Amino acid sequence: MSARQILVVEDEKPIRDMIAFSLKRAGYLVHEAEDCRGAREMLADHRPDLLLVDWMLPDLSGLEFTRQIKRDRETRDVPVILLTARAAESDKVAGLEGGADDYITKPFSPRELLARIQAVLRRSPGAVTEERIEIGGLVLDKPGHRVLVGDAQVVLGPTEYRMLEFFMAHPDRVYSREQLLDRIWGGNVYVEERTIDVHIRRLRKALEDHSMDQLVQTVRGAGYRFSARGV
Repeated sequence: MSARQILVVEDEKPIRDMIAFSLKRAGYLVHEAEDCRGAREMLADHRPDLLLVDWMLPDLSGLEFTRQIKRDRETRDVPVILLTARAAESDKVAGLEGGADDYITKPFSPRELLARIQAVLRRSPGAVTEERIEIGGLVLDKPGHRVLVGDAQVVLGPTEYRMLEFFMAHPDRVYSREQLLDRIWGGNVYVEERTIDVHIRRLRKALEDHSMDQLVQTVRGAGYRFSARGV
């Protein structure tokens, strides 16, 4: 199972470094931003499993940023934990009413932070679909590492399986070749962008035998999308 991804939005570098160090030690994949603008750029390329957002940021308050995240259809299901020095009950209420899933008062220990993160991830919408994803009659069974259409198994190579797993976890969103390379192969591996096209063709061929190839859609000039809409 791939590592959970967490985006840390914190303008104070020492605090950001401490949080990132603790999360990486716990096995999380960490992305960092020092303001809301940087966080939005990160969100365009990476769909994290959770956001840690400082309340006091240089360009926008973390509370307002959380409200924006929760209003956006693409990100509203991503859980948010607010980090703040504000300890008043009214501030906590404002944070939770603003859409935050939890609220941690500074200073906090790494142990408390990890416990809060684990608790939020357990009850987040994404946790429900973690073991089994079904879209348009196509089922990805993660514990069994197999893909099914009814009782029939779709035979896939390891790369095509990882590609389909990513697509099914992020449906209805267009990804460029560069984004797919980064998300599926990782940023430290050199692979030609056209390699994506080869694996897309193989994935479609495997799905075609089960009349499911139309789920993998080409968006001209932009990339690829996995969607059951309009099919």
